[in-house]
Amino acid sequence: MERARAAMAGGGRTILFVDEIHHFNKAQQDAFLPHVESGLITLIGATTENPSFEVISPLLSRSRVVVLEPLADDDLKGLVRRALADPERGLGGLRVELAEEALEHIVRWADGDARRALSGLEAAVMTAQPDAAGLRRVSLKVAEEAMQRRALLYDKAGEEHYNLISALHKSLRDSDPDAALYWLARMLVAGEDPLYLARRMVRFASEDVGNADPQALVVALAAMESYRFLGSPEGELALAQAAVYLACAPKSNALYGALGRVRREINASGALPVPLHIRNAPTGLMKRLGYGRGYRYAHEAPEAVVAQEDLPEALRGKRFYFPTERGFEKTIRERLAYWARLKKAQAEKDKGDK
Repeated sequence: MERARAAMAGGGRTILFVDEIHHFNKAQQDAFLPHVESGLITLIGATTENPSFEVISPLLSRSRVVVLEPLADDDLKGLVRRALADPERGLGGLRVELAEEALEHIVRWADGDARRALSGLEAAVMTAQPDAAGLRRVSLKVAEEAMQRRALLYDKAGEEHYNLISALHKSLRDSDPDAALYWLARMLVAGEDPLYLARRMVRFASEDVGNADPQALVVALAAMESYRFLGSPEGELALAQAAVYLACAPKSNALYGALGRVRREINASGALPVPLHIRNAPTGLMKRLGYGRGYRYAHEAPEAVVAQEDLPEALRGKRFYFPTERGFEKTIRERLAYWARLKKAQAEKDKGDK
């Protein structure tokens, strides 16, 4: 701080960079405050931890937080290739042939960290024994040996990607929590985007569980938000929880089938008109034309059930949704049957009154 004061007296400014600032305790961090407030120093602190928990509130409130995201795979590949070509700061002084599979493995192993990528590259190159011409061939096997980690067969855009997501989906559908956890973990370890897996489970919750357990969609969405909030690795536990819940939930594709039947009907019959009795009538002309005439307000009827048709006239009596006997859909099925009996009795009463 004395050097900073001397620099300020001469018209200069001082930047103080503190690496791993989370290692400073509360009292040590407090010591920065008056100098930050007076403008004596511009403090830049770096931390791998969440600053909300590791940096004191008074200092945090006077700071601008900049989140440094992990490097993308393409960035790491460019970094590795530059390191191989640079004779002064890299490995350009050696003759190295790096297989594409080995490069992919190094990048996945680095997990967005440039330092890990360079360390992995150096270890792989030094592990490869030069041939008679001095050429070091870094194959996938050599890279695996150097990093002590076997590469998983996986291609985010290729066949193996679709094989694994199919295995996860079918394990969930087959109510096999162990297999579901295995395929979920396989994809996470191989570098799949966890939010892609979360989105697939949200889809599964509606397509394969549906109203057999309406809570399944809530659990899947909560897992996705939990991962967004926590990130990896903590958030991956929420994805595992959702996978097990979905695998153990009662299954029904009745909703999926119902939507398909509705779409086919719309394609076949076109845009049928809305029945007059369930149209709004905000103007006098619309009332005179019959909009809303004969509409029955369900809340004024016993058990809030009325015998009136809400489908277009050409589709009267048609059904699209057929709930199963599994899980909560069994309750829905019984409820719809009970309502059908009420509506039938009411319709017969109405006919007799006329």
